[in-house]
Amino acid sequence: MPPIIRVENLGKKYTLRHQGEGGGRYRRFSEELLDALKRPFRSLRRAPRSPLPAACSGLPAPRSLLPAPSEEFWALRNVSFEVQQGEVLGIIGRNGAGKSTLLKVLSRITEPSEGRVTLNGRVASLLEVGTGFHPELTGRENVFLNGAILGMSRVEIRRKFDAIVAFAEVEKFLDTPVKRYSSGMYVRLAFAVAAHLEPEILIVDEVLAVGDAAFQKKCLGKMGEVASAGRTVLFVSHNLIAVEHLCVRALLLQAGTLVADGSTASVLARYSAELETVTGIPVALRADREGSGEVRAIAVDVLSPAGGRIAFRCGDPIKFAVACRGMGTALHDLAIHLGIYLPNGLKLLHLSSSGHQQIDCRKDGRWEASCVLVKNYLAPGQYHVNVAILDGNRLVDRVESAAFFEVQAADFHGNGQLFGHDWGAIFLADQIWSVSESADTAP
Repeated sequence: MPPIIRVENLGKKYTLRHQGEGGGRYRRFSEELLDALKRPFRSLRRAPRSPLPAACSGLPAPRSLLPAPSEEFWALRNVSFEVQQGEVLGIIGRNGAGKSTLLKVLSRITEPSEGRVTLNGRVASLLEVGTGFHPELTGRENVFLNGAILGMSRVEIRRKFDAIVAFAEVEKFLDTPVKRYSSGMYVRLAFAVAAHLEPEILIVDEVLAVGDAAFQKKCLGKMGEVASAGRTVLFVSHNLIAVEHLCVRALLLQAGTLVADGSTASVLARYSAELETVTGIPVALRADREGSGEVRAIAVDVLSPAGGRIAFRCGDPIKFAVACRGMGTALHDLAIHLGIYLPNGLKLLHLSSSGHQQIDCRKDGRWEASCVLVKNYLAPGQYHVNVAILDGNRLVDRVESAAFFEVQAADFHGNGQLFGHDWGAIFLADQIWSVSESADTAP
């Protein structure tokens, strides 16, 4: 089967122009205004000029007539990759790496300067907040307008209208002009329309960062549904936890070039190592956290006790490692708490260092606490980990969805039978069965 997206030697060049004489610095608004007021009087003082004699034709042109200096800037250069149908691809990189430019080319918003892009399917993209929305129209009218721009028929929009509005959670403001919407309301409605287009290819940029944590989780769930339906998702985000959870493959862009293409875990590991080299500190967890901040959880890993990330099976031991950093205060009664949750938010396990290990923290420096689940009794499925750090009863730091992991089916009971997803259970249990004959006491 041919790939649904093929990118071959893609390049995008921009011409950057610089100010000429007098443009060595930025001019204040007052200077521009004063110059505009003087301009008519300046032209009156100028005497008519006769043409230059032929002998002067070889003189250099006045500086004001020279073109402004410019330079070429390649936002993308020699980028090539393929995406198969149903694949969820994460695109990561530092600011200015070329991620948004790549998505604009794939969305046909801008033309490439060189190379070729082949798309075999309908594309829905959400690149900027409120793209395609008219500020004077209401939310209701913009749903129809934006849906039409994305290629939906009026009948299709009417059929999905209630689902779009329910997902965006803007029923109360549906007949309000969107110019009065907050940026969060904008992106909720825009994402709801794009997600319900049922495209073969869904392209999503970092705009989800505008929404609150609950809406981000809802959007990630929707993208997961789109992917599970066999559609292709391209996802750009600085939230590495979301990329790790959602994407099976990732691309790493650096200064407009593709430097890594592989499994999400391997690409994230390379990106994290590069960031740590550049900044001198490990990649921080998400910013939406609570607590006093005297200690920060800066990395949470789910590992095998022997080290390394693996696909866990029912019954395997699991190691949870929490890397922390002191932020200037010495604490002597810390406890690490881990909550294991289902995707729907149901809490299954609570792990705590309290009563098992005393934790003292210097005012600065990095340290790590770990907990090994000797044998996991979790049924096959997806799980995430919330982390909280307490000093006695006082909350110091809390991060939701700090890590994700999956448990796969295995021969948990050792009887040659796989315990799979179709059992509908949450936990497994060690068990012993016996059958005995009883005396027939019937008359």
